[in-house]
Amino acid sequence: MRGISRSSLVEVTRRLDENVLASADAAQYAVSHGGEIFEVVGLLSNEHSLRRWLADQANTAEDKTALMSQILEGKVSPSTVIVVSDVVSQPWSSARDLIDALERMAVYATVASVEGTRLDELEDDLFRFQRTVVAEPELRAALTQVDVAPEHLRTLVENLLSGKVSSATLALVAEAVVRPRGRTLEQALDNFGQLVAERAQRYIAVVRSAHPLSEAQQERLKTFLSRKYDRAIHLNTEVDPTLVGGLSVRVGDEVVDGTIAGRLAEVRRRLAG
Repeated sequence: MRGISRSSLVEVTRRLDENVLASADAAQYAVSHGGEIFEVVGLLSNEHSLRRWLADQANTAEDKTALMSQILEGKVSPSTVIVVSDVVSQPWSSARDLIDALERMAVYATVASVEGTRLDELEDDLFRFQRTVVAEPELRAALTQVDVAPEHLRTLVENLLSGKVSSATLALVAEAVVRPRGRTLEQALDNFGQLVAERAQRYIAVVRSAHPLSEAQQERLKTFLSRKYDRAIHLNTEVDPTLVGGLSVRVGDEVVDGTIAGRLAEVRRRLAG
């Protein structure tokens, strides 16, 4: 996000922390709060005219919050009404930015009670499930069926992951499956992983190598990347024998390809040119 949307995002995140997540009840029911906010994301994603009206800066913040309070009254918790009202009352550059901000608040609420090593596990679980989807076309096809009831897809996710991952991980995977919002399933899972990392004030580095990295190698790489980006780094590692040797590292949109396969491909491109 840029410009006015970026400033609004900072403000709604501050309000989420101070007005909702600071309470003990919010920490106890974090996943359910996140689920309610995700439901509002789904509502606004489907209601185009409502979404545009809420993003129109010609309409007052008071009118927007009053309308959403009326729509949500009795259907969600008071905390969710507060979060939604805070988001719609802020100015946004586009309707898309408004929905993205609301989705981000849903992710933050879902992982509010997850800390320390459990947050590492959540990030790892999201990444592993993403790679499993890529590696198993039949599973991907089952999870991305068109015109299938959301309840059926949620049940499928629960059958796959219940008892194997945390409730927060299960909630985020189910949301990525049911409401990818125009993204591929892999993109939705990657986006949620990035948001979790941002919440923990660190970056995710996706590292591909021809052979498994030792713990010592991973620690050295994390130290190097932390210094380079001036932020803590969480590594998601993937073994790909086709790389032959070396490493490929992706942090956000920046990719450093130091693999032998990558260097050979570059030589071929230069020769062809």
